[in-house]
Amino acid sequence: MTLLDDVKSELAAIENDLPAANMAQAAAMMRFGGGLRPVNNQAVIRAQFDSMDAVQWLQSAIRKYFQREATVSRVTRQTPGGTAQRFDLLVERGATALALQAGLLDRRMRLVRGLPADIVSGNIAQIKAAWRGAFLARGAISDPGKASYLEIICPSHEAALALQGAARRLGISAKARQLRSSERVTLKDPDSIERMLILMGAPHSAREWTGKRSDGEARGKANRLANFDDANMRRSAKAAAEASEKVRNAFEILGDDIPDNLRTAGRLRLDHSDSSLEELGRLADPPITKDAIAGRIRRLLQLADKTEKNRRGKA
Repeated sequence: MTLLDDVKSELAAIENDLPAANMAQAAAMMRFGGGLRPVNNQAVIRAQFDSMDAVQWLQSAIRKYFQREATVSRVTRQTPGGTAQRFDLLVERGATALALQAGLLDRRMRLVRGLPADIVSGNIAQIKAAWRGAFLARGAISDPGKASYLEIICPSHEAALALQGAARRLGISAKARQLRSSERVTLKDPDSIERMLILMGAPHSAREWTGKRSDGEARGKANRLANFDDANMRRSAKAAAEASEKVRNAFEILGDDIPDNLRTAGRLRLDHSDSSLEELGRLADPPITKDAIAGRIRRLLQLADKTEKNRRGKA
């Protein structure tokens, strides 16, 4: 199971003794999962989910709190990522009455484009339940180690604003935005995501997400440091190779006319082309500092340049 599956299973397993909260969760699941729609000149409620636990919870809640019957069917479809399973919930008989009971229709029989008014103005338990229901219907969460986000795809701009306002009542800042022709509400702050998971009723998943995120961040930091070290090593090796080539050219230009201390430094560079200047200093007899070995090699190259220029001038 993925982390998203774990979160939805944990949320669907909540046993709440507050009927108003359970009805709010059911209403949000129907609203965000699909909602009231006409099919063959008949009003039905249809909602689709990616979690069997979620759809079974809603089926049971519709029977218990609204005295209506819903059927559930499994739908398999091919996606670019492979075969995906979805679960369709369908209410045919009494769908309009159920929509009125759940607040999907207002008293004037108009579709509610956001969240039902009773939920928006309800107590905190209802607000938490609404977020729980919306997440069960269309929620997603980032994999540990990747850029953090918790996101819900919303059926309308009004629904996104209502969910954003509900998060504000919980003390959490959520952003409503449009992405790829869909309305979404997104949390990106890791602490806010952890807190929202706990408020929705998934403390175990919150701990798991936080722990894996921390592990992922640690691995990411280690990888960045390793890449940094590798880059430094490559740069050092390239510089050493270039320095060795310059020393070799200097030896060819100067021949035997090289001071002993400069010759020794140049020979160390050629004999140990992969070594750093600090390591070359330790290999000298007697050992010398990094700056000293660098200075001798520099003077060797300068002497070679001067000698070559003099030869060209005479020519």
